[in-house]
Amino acid sequence: MQNTMRSYSSKIEEIRRKEYGYLNNVTYLDHAGCTLYPTSLMHRYAQDLTSNLFGNPHSASPSSMLSSERVETVRSRVLKFFNASPEHFDLVFVANATAGIKVVMDGFRDLEGGYWYGYHRDSHTSLVGVREHAKASQCFQSDDEVDNWISTPSTPEDDAITKLVAYPAQSNMNGRRSPLKWCGQIRKKKSNAYTLLDAAAFLTTGCLDLSNHEDAPDFICMSFYKIFGFPDLGGLIVRKSSADVLTKRKYFGGGTVQMVITIGPAWHSKRKEVHESLEDGTLPFHNIVALGHAMDVYAELYGSPKQVSAHASGLAKAAYDRLSNLRYSNGAPVCEIYKDDRSSYKDATTQGPTVAFNICRSDGSWVGKSKVEEAAIRNNIHIRSGGVCNPGGVSTVLQLNSLEMKKNFDAGMVCGDKHDLMAGRPTGIVRISFGAMSSMDDVEKFISFVEQTYVYWSMMENNGSMPMLRAEGQLQPTPAGFASRVSLGEKVKKGGFKSILRNITGRSHITA
Repeated sequence: MQNTMRSYSSKIEEIRRKEYGYLNNVTYLDHAGCTLYPTSLMHRYAQDLTSNLFGNPHSASPSSMLSSERVETVRSRVLKFFNASPEHFDLVFVANATAGIKVVMDGFRDLEGGYWYGYHRDSHTSLVGVREHAKASQCFQSDDEVDNWISTPSTPEDDAITKLVAYPAQSNMNGRRSPLKWCGQIRKKKSNAYTLLDAAAFLTTGCLDLSNHEDAPDFICMSFYKIFGFPDLGGLIVRKSSADVLTKRKYFGGGTVQMVITIGPAWHSKRKEVHESLEDGTLPFHNIVALGHAMDVYAELYGSPKQVSAHASGLAKAAYDRLSNLRYSNGAPVCEIYKDDRSSYKDATTQGPTVAFNICRSDGSWVGKSKVEEAAIRNNIHIRSGGVCNPGGVSTVLQLNSLEMKKNFDAGMVCGDKHDLMAGRPTGIVRISFGAMSSMDDVEKFISFVEQTYVYWSMMENNGSMPMLRAEGQLQPTPAGFASRVSLGEKVKKGGFKSILRNITGRSHITA
């Protein structure tokens, strides 16, 4: 495996050139949102579609049977990808991870007596929304609160209530990875309790092994485009021994029933297999066909999720170390990085390849998140900024309580706006994340962008060597990019400029 890993890492530039030529000098750092699709995947998929006839699976024609065969083959392959035995697990195809979460919510919503819902503060908005149908809910504000809840003996009244506990395998905000052991612990220590694991962000580079079905989550949602780049498709892996809570839902759709009586007394009979009873309507069978090709190309290019994890983790550690060490000439840090105290970029079990931060000026004031993203865009760098659909995680790291958040909302702040600073404090974060096809060059270009946009320009302004361009009090790189900034440096003596760079960064050159 080590030889394969070295081969993969040593060939990353070749892989990028052959498979991701559409990047066109773009530095893509939003793999937590969606990773990139390889060109050969699209070619194979197009060849398959233009060579075969795929019909609606709900029929017996040859084209329909071909679709049905492919769907079931891919279903089996996905379970194998996660070492999930079909004896203990089933896979339900859904639109995306959020759709998988809603399938679980539908089942619990229809339970007689309702259910209690617990969710971690790092949950994606889609997990938080499940609380709206629960009879009661609790947000666990820390890992300690989860551990304490698990270890606290339940009363007979508590045991009688159906419970659902949900949390992300990886925070989509800062990449902090949660303990997967909670699922098995909850099953052993809490009666009538189920677990829902949001694995969407985690699976971009993480390794999920379900070979131990006794300690596995009851329900696992995922988005395949986060793993393979394409297709836009999701999955819900269901532990079969826990499936009854979902299959008892009241709603049924086309394909999920064996018989329906509409005229006269209302009656229906549901299908027996887990996926058959939950996959409403016609499956996105063309996307499922594409998923089979995506898995093939992924294995050929990258080998296994473990190799991808090791590669991406190494890049994230390099980026974290470099950003952590960036200083202005007065010693002030350039970045406020939001890393959890329990995570380490040296340990992939606790930290994914994501870095969340905000940028400060040399006087300690903040640079707005949208200003950083706008500057990055002008330099062909794709990042993510804002609340990143993680309200609990972002409010925690920014130390915003509920009253302050409501006050910001009343003052006009909403998700996706450009209210970067309110009451002098950030309202969101900047996020970079790495994937299978990321390279060290991506790290270097982003660090160089931060140095040149903020560190060098601040140094030159304070040194009186170069005029600054400002707009609304924010530092702005010139539209022409790095080259124009370096050309302006003719106002600084070559030797003196190198000396200043060396003092600040330990290097005497700029990598554009």
